[in-house]
Amino acid sequence: MSSAVRRLVGSALKNASSSSVKTNVMPRRFYSSGGSHPPRKVVVLGAAGGIGQPLALLMKLNPLVSKLALYDIAGTPGVAADVGHINSRAEVAGYMGEEQLGTALENADVVIIPAGVPRKPGMTRDDLFNINAGIVKSLCSAIAKYCPEAIVNMISNPVNSTVPIAAEIFKKAGTYNEKKLFGVTTLDVVRAKTFYAAKAGVPVEVDVPVVGGHAGVTILPLFSQATPKPNSVLSEENIKALTKRTQDGGTEVVEAKAGKGSATLSMAYAGALFANSVLKGLNGEPNIVECSYVQSNVTELPFFASKVRLGEKGVEEVLGLGSLSEYEKQGLEGLKSELKSSIEKGIKFASEN
Repeated sequence: MSSAVRRLVGSALKNASSSSVKTNVMPRRFYSSGGSHPPRKVVVLGAAGGIGQPLALLMKLNPLVSKLALYDIAGTPGVAADVGHINSRAEVAGYMGEEQLGTALENADVVIIPAGVPRKPGMTRDDLFNINAGIVKSLCSAIAKYCPEAIVNMISNPVNSTVPIAAEIFKKAGTYNEKKLFGVTTLDVVRAKTFYAAKAGVPVEVDVPVVGGHAGVTILPLFSQATPKPNSVLSEENIKALTKRTQDGGTEVVEAKAGKGSATLSMAYAGALFANSVLKGLNGEPNIVECSYVQSNVTELPFFASKVRLGEKGVEEVLGLGSLSEYEKQGLEGLKSELKSSIEKGIKFASEN
């Protein structure tokens, strides 16, 4: 792939930070091509899947990545050979099967987990729980053994439960560090930005925080904090419709694909955005802020998505919610019981398995 094409891809991924303090001053391109960067190994677990393959491509194009390890139960050598032909910085290796998982994880700086089964028509994220919970448990046990210091970006659904599962697995292993475990909710932010910009008549390079969780009503976009402001005031009906569409974005894609897939491409894009910000934070770039589902004291719930400042050790600071509209306050109170139940479900699974 030519440098011109890589620049084109980078341009398409401009303004990466979903809630960045630097949103209005950072370069328009997603990936910075200038300067030297420290070596960083990124591992994608589930790299042969619908999210994993485009995510592997996007991480291969990221100049902050020096080594890219791709793991799955099958098919990974082909994915690795394919993306490995791209003339970008990262050296690519493919690993397949449980016996190669440890080698894939060794010396990892960042582990991204999109592994698991996708949603199908009629399925809720809870329907995925029993299968994906077991997958997450197994992978996190390996992470605790082979790369306990790595930052973990959890994509596998239901994120509201899989992040608590991961936390409990790491606690059992004695390796838990709340600053290094993230639930990737960036796709909710990406959708909120897209839908808001279209309705508000503003460019898509907008800032819309999304808080709460990563499923249905637990997703709470804070359109009252969106910048820039709309060209004309959005009605309460508009805000409710935008909120509902953001919450149901995954279902919209599942139904549009008519049983042949879920939100794989947009999720890969969102996962790459968040991973890029994590890498920037690790490298010491200041004021990198993203929304993410983390251990939190923002509310009474032990895990919650809000703006998080990223740094060299992962979470540098969990930021507050800011000023909320009355509609958002109602939404915040309304999501808590479902999110609490999902957290408890994950913790229970980890304790019993």
